[in-house]
Amino acid sequence: MASVWRTWVRGTVLLGLALSLTRCLAATAAAAGAGTGIYLTSRGAESIVEGPVDELEKRARAVFAAEGIPVSGSQMENSGDKREIKGTKGDLELTVAIERQAPQASKVGVSARKNLVTWDKDYAQQLLEKIVKQK
Repeated sequence: MASVWRTWVRGTVLLGLALSLTRCLAATAAAAGAGTGIYLTSRGAESIVEGPVDELEKRARAVFAAEGIPVSGSQMENSGDKREIKGTKGDLELTVAIERQAPQASKVGVSARKNLVTWDKDYAQQLLEKIVKQK
């Protein structure tokens, strides 16, 4: 009877270890993909995009122009390592924030605010996808 018990305990422990390893591998894969994919935030979408800040600002302005979004404001901080452009389209207030992460990579965040508590994450994601694809 004791050997059956030990076998059952060993099997349970091995199963638990296998499941833990699977979760670790999935978490590692998700973390690796996070740097290259677009992810939603509480107010829009963000991604780490290949390219320096000034190039990405030009790409964002080109997407705004293509979408018929007039630029209503812009600002620059940290000697140009952090930039932001703003515009409006219909009832949406749009903001693109770009911040240098490495010499050839920047974090780009897009938000599309309808009012104080409502955000259009889908449209923000669409704009970010266009910025990423813009050349």
